[in-house]
Amino acid sequence: MHPVNRADDPASQVVVEIGGRAGGDARTVFCALRTAYTSDREADDEPQGSADGRTTVWTATFDVSEVHERPAPARLGAAVTATVQGGYAAVESLRSTLASAFAVRVVGTAAGDQEKEVQLELESHA
Repeated sequence: MHPVNRADDPASQVVVEIGGRAGGDARTVFCALRTAYTSDREADDEPQGSADGRTTVWTATFDVSEVHERPAPARLGAAVTATVQGGYAAVESLRSTLASAFAVRVVGTAAGDQEKEVQLELESHA
């Protein structure tokens, strides 16, 4: 029997979507998550807003099978809404990690058999 490589396990993948007009705040959230996890996005792949100021959605996938380092508290310009989707344990791990950097409030959930989607509101720690 071969050992399981957790990085290849879809149950350890969490998709994070951040919508809004503030690319800087999305960058802050993604940087905090890249401190902790491996991502499908390079560190220099920064969220860019639309030229006409319309709402944009930024997406990244994080492998939560291993926490490299807990992120430090980070400052946001305004509250950020993040939608996270993945396996139950993976989503909870990511939510817990986000709580190291931000005040996190669950504002909505949708559950399936093997995955769940959670909408989070992130703010700077007081």
